[in-house]
Amino acid sequence: AVVDAFETTDPQLRLSLLRKGFFVANEDRLTNHLQKYPAAQDAEPELRMLCEASAQHTAWLHQQRMARLTRALIAQYAALKRERGWVDMNDVERAAQVMLSDSVLSGWVQERLDARIRHLMIDEFQDTNPLQWQALSAWLSSYAGAGQAPSVFLVGDPKQSIYRFRRAEPQVFRDARGFIRDNLGGDILSCDHTRRNAKAVIETVNTVMTAASQSDGYEGFRPHSTDSKADGEVGCLPVIPRGTESGAESDVTADGSHESDAPPAWRDSLTTPREVPEETLRTLEARQAAAWVAEQIAQGLQPSSIMVLSRKRAGLLPLQDELRALHIPAQVGEKTELIECCEVQDIVALLDVLVSPGHDLSLARALRSPLFAMDDSRLVQLAVLQREWQGASPQGSGQESKQESKQSWFELLQSAERLGPDSELLQQAGLALARWKNWLDTLPPHDALQAIYDDGDVLARFAAAAPTVRRAAVLANLRALLGVSLALDGGRYTTPYGFVRALKAGGTQAPATVSAGAVRLLTIHGAKGLEADAVLMLDTDAVERNADSMAVLLDWPGRSVTPEKLVFMVSESRPPACAADLLDSDLAARQREELNALYVAMTRARGTLAISSITPHRPNAGSWWQRIAAVAPERSAPTAPAEIADHPMTGTEGSFVLPVLPAVSSQPAISAFKATEDEDSPRARIGKAMHRLLEWGGGLSAAHRAAAAREFRLSPSQIGEAADMARRILVGEGAWAWQPERLAWQGNEVDLVHSGTALRLDRLVQRKDPGHEGHWWVLDYKSATAPQRQAALVEQLRNYRQAVQRIYPDAPVTAAFLTGQGALVRVD
Repeated sequence: AVVDAFETTDPQLRLSLLRKGFFVANEDRLTNHLQKYPAAQDAEPELRMLCEASAQHTAWLHQQRMARLTRALIAQYAALKRERGWVDMNDVERAAQVMLSDSVLSGWVQERLDARIRHLMIDEFQDTNPLQWQALSAWLSSYAGAGQAPSVFLVGDPKQSIYRFRRAEPQVFRDARGFIRDNLGGDILSCDHTRRNAKAVIETVNTVMTAASQSDGYEGFRPHSTDSKADGEVGCLPVIPRGTESGAESDVTADGSHESDAPPAWRDSLTTPREVPEETLRTLEARQAAAWVAEQIAQGLQPSSIMVLSRKRAGLLPLQDELRALHIPAQVGEKTELIECCEVQDIVALLDVLVSPGHDLSLARALRSPLFAMDDSRLVQLAVLQREWQGASPQGSGQESKQESKQSWFELLQSAERLGPDSELLQQAGLALARWKNWLDTLPPHDALQAIYDDGDVLARFAAAAPTVRRAAVLANLRALLGVSLALDGGRYTTPYGFVRALKAGGTQAPATVSAGAVRLLTIHGAKGLEADAVLMLDTDAVERNADSMAVLLDWPGRSVTPEKLVFMVSESRPPACAADLLDSDLAARQREELNALYVAMTRARGTLAISSITPHRPNAGSWWQRIAAVAPERSAPTAPAEIADHPMTGTEGSFVLPVLPAVSSQPAISAFKATEDEDSPRARIGKAMHRLLEWGGGLSAAHRAAAAREFRLSPSQIGEAADMARRILVGEGAWAWQPERLAWQGNEVDLVHSGTALRLDRLVQRKDPGHEGHWWVLDYKSATAPQRQAALVEQLRNYRQAVQRIYPDAPVTAAFLTGQGALVRVD
């Protein structure tokens, strides 16, 4: 090997050959064969040093390349943000730091803060990152030794620091604590007593975390005490062993098939999904967890009193399906992609088939969805009819015959004579699909989708099909989908195909909804700060994390204004010499965060704590399961009934309250609803123009009048009449409603929702003049001389006042008409 190495003139290749000949693969130490040669032992230190130098040089080149790339990316990202007018969280934090530390700005900013703030309390301080602390310390440093500092109270627990992915680390808390003590004369107060956890839970926490302190160097933990009088319970569910899934894992070949002597079993693909071993193991764990949840409910717990925790959100989705099968309401309480929601996928499947009518699978989903609510028998009927249709087609070799043999379900639904006389439901679906396809082909996506929603009564159909506790979330997701159709490319220029592709690409978050009667399914990070009577932890025996590749190491002590070291690393398994110590520190911080996450998860339980696991690929002595199972008893496998009905405490959420419309008056002139032709009459258009001029803040200029005349198709005399009425309102009995010195707040065309009905108030103001402080006024413009004589208008205005009163229950609220003659008419 030495001879071969020195025959080459390339120093790098020579070193590589020497390393390969002397050292063990992937380790810079002598092979067993060379360890008996003194010459090799003498050469080893020098060769190791050369290898380290080579690795260091390679890492330096990688660092330079990544630094150049990073600068280019940051510059382009900054340019994009300026172009779009975007501001991200880093910009906000950086701006705060600049304003509080810049030599020119900081004096003015700190002076204003001094005038307003006497007491400062920051909760959850262990989640503060170095940049945030530098902004805060730049302000507080000015008080060091001054004696007039505001009282500062930092509340935090380094044991709950689990947000390293956004640079929040315990060392920032320690530096801040030292700053408050040394520079502001603060005191350090500690509390190891809780009111949350039952005795058994606290005993388990103390035992597990004390053992971690002794074996893993987990610093800062002291045994806790509790004020709870409940005994509590901690237990381990039976481990899900490998090999219990359908088909042992060792029998799975590279292409996903099973090597077995047994004949393959037929699988109904409509009802039985194809399973791979790892997915099946997770399903088995989820099924056992669902049975445990059902047991807790059977013992008297509300579903909302149960929380299930997982390291990753993906581990919660199989459990959600299993709980749904038992009719147990459950909600994944964190950010969800809109496209992951079942109801949204149903609508996207509909759009997919309207864009591509040959997509039978999408049509099958749309037909099974609440849009048409067809059962499997209808789908089988369609499949049989399609097969008969294809069998009856001519079997020629021409293109026409070939095309005839590929008729889709969509085309079949358009052929009433082929569907037969007993297929009325299928025929109706075919007519609706044809009508909707025409809209999607001729209208912008948003307009077409809105028309489909209205024509198909989409919201009502999905609301009726949804479980009680999920109804609000389903409706919110469907409305959000409609909003997305308007947001993508402005809702006007995107194609239907582009809209479907954009939806499937993801990136749009579903609206956050809270189901008060559902089991909460959360990640550890999402559960921080929450608690529940019973907590189940999933997947607690995970394998140890592999070394990262293409990683970034950052050394930013809390006391430093800027990071001290930033390293782009190709592989953590072979770090360069300059980053070895930093990597060791980072690995230690990861291990501490892992134990912090365990502490957070266990302390979410008020009374009952259970853990679940799957036998890992390889043992992990430091896993959560190994730590807790050593002190917690194993309990028997839970059993659950086939299904559980809606919980009685949540049944009332399914009731609807229909708003009662006011009675129609016998006098057509004061009817609450006017005919279409009345809405477009000259008198109605003049009234609308008056509203528009007042909406523009009393815009009576020639330009405003011309714009209103164009919008409402008014002649010069008609727009003059509208402007005169607006002027009389502005200078009449309600003129004070436009005087800034008398108003604390004012708004035109204010949108509100009251009792499920959308309202729009012409003008809403809050007074601040003496004797009227805090008084709200709801003002409604009317061109009629005596609107108070029209019962429907009076009832409408009273409804406006009730809506505002509900928002401000302790403030006086008055409603009044402002007439085109300048009168202010109060309505009691």
